[in-house]
Amino acid sequence: MIVEGHQIEGDLTRSCDVCIIGSGAGGAVLAASLAARGLDVVVLEEGGYHQRSDFAKPDERWSYPALYQERGGRTTDDLSITILQGRAVGGTTVVNWTTCFRTPERILAHWRSEHGTTLDSATLAPHFEAVEARLNIHPWPVPPNGNNDVLRRGCEALGWEHDVLRRNVKGCASSGMCGLGCPVDAKQAMHLTYLVDAVGDGATVYADVRVDRLEVEAGRVKSVQAVVMQRGVDRPTPTRVTITPKVVVSSCGAINGPALFLRSGLDGGGRVGRRTFIHPVVAVLAEYEERIQPFYGAPQSVSSHEFVDRGPDQYGFFLEAAPLQPMLAASAGWVFGETLDAQMQRLPHLSVVIALHVDGLLAGDEGGTVTLKGDRPSVSYPVGPRLQAAMKDAHVAAARVHLAAGAKVAFTTHPSTVALRTVEDLALLEKATYGTHQHGIFTAHQMGGLSMGADPAHHPVDPGLRFRGVDNVFVVDGSVLPTALGVNPSETIYGLAHWAADGVAAAV
Repeated sequence: MIVEGHQIEGDLTRSCDVCIIGSGAGGAVLAASLAARGLDVVVLEEGGYHQRSDFAKPDERWSYPALYQERGGRTTDDLSITILQGRAVGGTTVVNWTTCFRTPERILAHWRSEHGTTLDSATLAPHFEAVEARLNIHPWPVPPNGNNDVLRRGCEALGWEHDVLRRNVKGCASSGMCGLGCPVDAKQAMHLTYLVDAVGDGATVYADVRVDRLEVEAGRVKSVQAVVMQRGVDRPTPTRVTITPKVVVSSCGAINGPALFLRSGLDGGGRVGRRTFIHPVVAVLAEYEERIQPFYGAPQSVSSHEFVDRGPDQYGFFLEAAPLQPMLAASAGWVFGETLDAQMQRLPHLSVVIALHVDGLLAGDEGGTVTLKGDRPSVSYPVGPRLQAAMKDAHVAAARVHLAAGAKVAFTTHPSTVALRTVEDLALLEKATYGTHQHGIFTAHQMGGLSMGADPAHHPVDPGLRFRGVDNVFVVDGSVLPTALGVNPSETIYGLAHWAADGVAAAV
């Protein structure tokens, strides 16, 4: 069953076989797999439980505070990078844009050679097949909306690689509102799929319950200490929840997961929170004569990996489109006042191409760090010279796509916008500055912070996903990834959780 915070009357204490912290892509798949084995599973979720009726009238003013971490305002500690991350029963799968890729073999090979992991494509294949069947993951059969067609047209004109994306949808109405919660229950998010399976097999999901810390004694977690949150205002109530499990699984993500371990006095020899990767995103917008309607249609249905591998010394990046509902569009650049007003007046004619950088693969790239500020997570992420150079190259590539697709003008997200009307104007980007606080930078993909690997000096989690030094704790989510992926991470996490179930069950 699903129990909401307001339904918990008085302090609650209960035992179980497995307590899973977080109900997103990792926690939900794992919960279903373990409950199907007959184990007593408890899932604790900080966010609220929302259903189709809540999403029926999409409203950004409601959706960001209700469905995103820190009410949609999560950023790096210097405010330079916007962090989009879900918070609800179902986690980020409630608000993601449904793009699904299997983990590239070149990434798995890098993990094996550089980090001592054991996973390969053959091992993961049956797990990917299982989640693809359950979540109806297929190539999107509908012609791309205006926003994605810009990317298709531009890449086609330039002779660049591009392909149709696979999405986890069933009966999609192409509303374009994926990021606000699907209004027709077409997106096969966790609250409609694996959590339903888990509850059907006896699991209990507690919504509005934030885990404060793990109580450890003699190398084992003895209890999970949590508090009921008051939904809508994000304040703790006096009501406490204490779970005494045989096994604990952290599935609360690459930011909240490391923060939980640090609050619990578990720093993994100083490695917890290190090697945090975010696929740093930059964007180039453009105005077209025709109506693009970037707020309608499948948010992502086309991608290009033309530049994903640029050799051992340069960051690779891949190109996708992003939806532009009004609030999201207004926050995409560093423009204000009359300039912002003019931009929003043009919204139906705007398109955006985003470039996502593949961090963690280059020598010396340690990504960012999660620490604590009080009891809350704080994220730092340096944008060094190599990444700055890649962001400039990515701006050039995205602008070339727009111009090749017929844009009137392409423009960057610098405070003093760089406007590009011809190919010759691309030279203007050589004079632009790049890096922290120089232009918009975003992330919707958070990975690492509790990385898995063979060497305890570098990885707090072993290749079997057990947290080193605490016998009955596993980590099953994107925080274990030793590097970024170069593709959207949801299916990697689904498959990883499906694979991990045997090992977690054996520890009970």
